[in-house]
Amino acid sequence: MVKKRNQMKTEELIKEEARKIVMLLLEKNKAYGDTANNPPKIFSKLDAVEGLCARIDDKLSRIKMRGITDATEDSVSDLIGYLILLKVQLKNNKNLDK
Repeated sequence: MVKKRNQMKTEELIKEEARKIVMLLLEKNKAYGDTANNPPKIFSKLDAVEGLCARIDDKLSRIKMRGITDATEDSVSDLIGYLILLKVQLKNNKNLDK
C-alpha cells in the first residue's frame, strides 16, 4: 500500500513537471514566433535541427561547467524543452520527406 502511494506521488510529480515544460515551450513559442523550428536565419544560417543542437550543446556546457544548482535549474528545463523541440523538428522533417 505504501509503495502505491509513493508511485502515485511520483506519477503526479512527473505530470506536474511535464506540464511546466509544455507551458514554458508554448509561452516561448508565442513570444519568439516559432523561431526554434522555423529559424529566421538573420544572423545564423543554421537549419532548425542544427540550431536546436547548438542550443542543446550550450545548455549541456553550462550544466557541465556550473553543475545543477538553484542558479542553473532553469538550464535543465530549457534543455528538456530543446530536446522536445528537436523531436518535433525531426518529426516535421520526416513528414516533409514523405
